[in-house]
Amino acid sequence: MNYPPHLALVSPSSIPKPAAAAASLDHSTMEVNKDTTEPYLSSPIPAITARWWCKDTVAVVTGANRGIGFSMVKQLAQLGLTVILTARDLEKGKKAKKFRVMDILINNAAVSFNDLYENSVDHAEIVMKTNFYGVKFLTEALLPMFRRSDSISRILNISSRLGSINKMRNPRMKEMLQNENLSAKQIEGMVDLFLENVKNGTWKNQGWPEIWTDYAVSKLALNAYSRVLAKQFEDFGLRVNCFCPGFTQTSMTGGKGHSHGG
Repeated sequence: MNYPPHLALVSPSSIPKPAAAAASLDHSTMEVNKDTTEPYLSSPIPAITARWWCKDTVAVVTGANRGIGFSMVKQLAQLGLTVILTARDLEKGKKAKKFRVMDILINNAAVSFNDLYENSVDHAEIVMKTNFYGVKFLTEALLPMFRRSDSISRILNISSRLGSINKMRNPRMKEMLQNENLSAKQIEGMVDLFLENVKNGTWKNQGWPEIWTDYAVSKLALNAYSRVLAKQFEDFGLRVNCFCPGFTQTSMTGGKGHSHGG
């Protein structure tokens, strides 16, 4: 595969987990405003009004070997940013060792094991570990590397309308997600409860989202975590956003969709 200029490859396995994250595994563009409970709908990409980046601006994109992720990598590189494309190849990952700082993190990596009109939860644990915990642990590991700047430093979490709060039918969980004092621990508790419901076979009547349930819950958790981060770092030069690309033609949708993800 031919990669565009200003591109390096890094292996996620070469990034250490924070100690707290390792212990807790079992247990936009629309900006996420801490006062907004429904910021997760897709919107047109706004026109660029001023160039705030340069070749020294470092962006990391996960899940970028194909589809939406690779399309973003190409566009960022063409705009002149230095882009680190995550990869599983450790040798290629060594090329990125020279980078000690970063400005942008795009968490795009995600999985779903359902066909388009299927709703199995057989792989729910893997979906949660990849789509929610994977983003959380990687973000926490990379936070010390950010050059804090209100005009540049940002985290963009690629999400889905399936993770909108209005998809949650469980009133207790919905109320919790809408609480402005929501915490990461509460979000993890929601994920644990869902996995417990899956394990005991009661997930269908507990008010969880009805479409692609495990994927939707993982994106609900991701959206909620984005809000928590946005609030935590609002005064520290780091913007946190989440973005829904819409129903896009990728391998996850079986090539169906209204636009092409690369």
